[in-house]
Formats: sequence, C-alpha cells, structure tokens
Amino acid sequence: MIDCGSVEYAHARVHARHGQRLDDAAWRRIEALRGWVPMLELARAGALRPWLVGIGEHSDSHRIEAVLRRHWRACVDEVASWLPGAWQPAVRWCAWLPELAPLQHLARGGEPPRWMRDDDVWRDAVAAADRWGWLASAAAALAPAWRTPDAVDALWAAAWRQQLPPPSSGDDAASLEALARTLLDHRREFGRAAFGQGAALRARLQSKLVAQLQRLAPQPAVAFVHLALCALDFERLRAELLRRVLFPRWEVA
Repeated sequence: MIDCGSVEYAHARVHARHGQRLDDAAWRRIEALRGWVPMLELARAGALRPWLVGIGEHSDSHRIEAVLRRHWRACVDEVASWLPGAWQPAVRWCAWLPELAPLQHLARGGEPPRWMRDDDVWRDAVAAADRWGWLASAAAALAPAWRTPDAVDALWAAAWRQQLPPPSSGDDAASLEALARTLLDHRREFGRAAFGQGAALRARLQSKLVAQLQRLAPQPAVAFVHLALCALDFERLRAELLRRVLFPRWEVA
C-alpha cells in the first residue's frame, strides 16, 4: 500500500488525474457551443466540473475570476498534500502564480478590479490602507515587487527555488531543471509571439509537459508538471467562460 504524503503516492495520483483530463475532441465540443448555458452544462458533465462549482448562468466576469482563483488554490493545496512535508512549501508557493499579474498591476498604480473584493487573497489587500505592508505580511518574498514591478516573476522563481528541499538524487534535480527550462522557454516564446500564435504555443507546451510526465519515474517533479498542465487547463477554461460573458455576440470559430 502506498502511503499518502509520499513521492510514490503523488506519482500515482498525478497519473490518475492525468487520465481524466479532457482531450482535444472534448475541448472542441465545448468551444463549439455558442450559448453560455449549454457550454456551462457540457463543461460540468466532465472533468471540469469541480472547477465550475460556484459559477452559474448569472455569474459575471468578476465572479468567474474570483471563483477560478479559489479553485486553483484548492488544487495546489491538494497536490501539496500528496507529497512529503519537505516538498509541500514549494508546491504551495505555486498558488501565487495567477496572482503575479494582479500584483504587478497594483504595484504600477492600477486600480483594483472589482473581483478582488470577492477574492479570498485580495479582499484584504483592497481594504488595506498600506498595500505594501499587506503584501509583506502575505508573501514577503514578493514584497520588493511593490517598488520594482517588473521583477515580480524573478522574485517568485527565486523564492520557489529557495523552498525546494535538497533533491535526493541527481535525477530529481535534472527533472526539476528540465521543467524549469521548458516553462522559461515557453514564456520567452510567448513574449515574442505575434497575435494569434498563443494557441499553438500552448499546445506545444502541453505536448512537452505530457512527454516529461510520461518519462518521469516516481519523483517530486511529477507534482510540478501536473500543476503546469492544470494551469493550462485552467487558462483554457477561463478563456471559454470569459469570452462568452464579456463578448456574448462573438462568433465561435
């Protein structure tokens, strides 16, 4: 029997969840539905159902943003619980990834969007008189971004590396470095991409991540590869939801 809170358990859970992910045909069926309610019902019928709890036919874009972020944090917490305690802080740090862009927006002097008032993390920040002080308390490693917003990604990555425990083998270290290179390469390519190339770049990243996952033995890197694939699915679902809510007359390709 595999113990919960072990690398072997995490490996088994990740592969079980990977088998439940929507394939391209299922995504195309969702994307092809023009109506908001029919699309929502179809998405709820499959593996996306847990991520749609709290989102209904009358949800606006702000509600969708807050709910999806809440589900992302729950997803990260669940994956962290599969691993030994030493690896959990680095996994839980991934909960901050969707918050980097809003943080950068606020640090540059932008007004907080309305969804932040309903969000579990940002609610207190919106109400705080001293938002830098709030950030220093909530995520001290990101606090310097309040003065240097362009450094937020580098600050997150540096803090993630600091929270990683010493790998138990050279293979563990190599797998984590391979994943980091894959994600950094994607980010650079995405930053240079022309309009309309995003879907192809995301599809290429997904193929690389799936290949890495299939090659990995029971290693801590499986948890981070799994979260990267979950992030792609979250992003794709968010796009489908917001496109229909914000642009109801947009023709489906």
